[in-house]
Amino acid sequence: MPTSTKERRYPVRDRSIRTEARILDAARSLLTRIPFEEVTTKRIAAEPGVSVGALYRFFPNRDSIIDTIIRDHIRTLRIRTADEVVRQGLRERNRTGFDLSVVLHGLIDVYVAYLDEHPDFRTISFGLDFRELSPQRGGATRSGLTAILYAFAFEHLYLAFTPEIDRKLRVAREAGECLMGYAYGQPTRERRDQVIAELEKMLETYLFPVLSARTQVSKPARSGAPD
Repeated sequence: MPTSTKERRYPVRDRSIRTEARILDAARSLLTRIPFEEVTTKRIAAEPGVSVGALYRFFPNRDSIIDTIIRDHIRTLRIRTADEVVRQGLRERNRTGFDLSVVLHGLIDVYVAYLDEHPDFRTISFGLDFRELSPQRGGATRSGLTAILYAFAFEHLYLAFTPEIDRKLRVAREAGECLMGYAYGQPTRERRDQVIAELEKMLETYLFPVLSARTQVSKPARSGAPD
């Protein structure tokens, strides 16, 4: 996917901030109504309260708008997982030992609930290969359940960054995102939930042997970071 080399302009004054917010709201609205590939700068600029001039004043292209929306969702989703899952898991570890399966199921529950609540994020998640978006920014635009697992493994289990763990998390991320998209393509909620249950089993079987063996390791110095 070709990407403009122009940098995005960030608003400073209140009026500019409101204009940027209208552009992002227009894009989010379109993402709830039409397929991802049909959301273009022309369609966004045609929404009420947005003009072509205003759009290109702050965003060089469609990708930069989507990138901003993704970043906002990822920030909110990570805060929610920290509040609803991670802190509880860490408290349980201090009392009775750390149960990775409880944390995994909690992360999946929060992620699924977030997808259900935010159809614009759902459209992006299943309509775009994140590796094609703003590739110069590396993993900053990556999203999805296993991206959250990535952060959890390194930030809260204090895992050392090793090729083995990195490889397993990358494989889990690719498989997990594909299966989550497959789950949301099912004709009924019941069948969607059945696929998600199988996804949970797959991640638990594949990841837990390598993660569980390291959950008791004290916090090491970070030698690297996953993208």
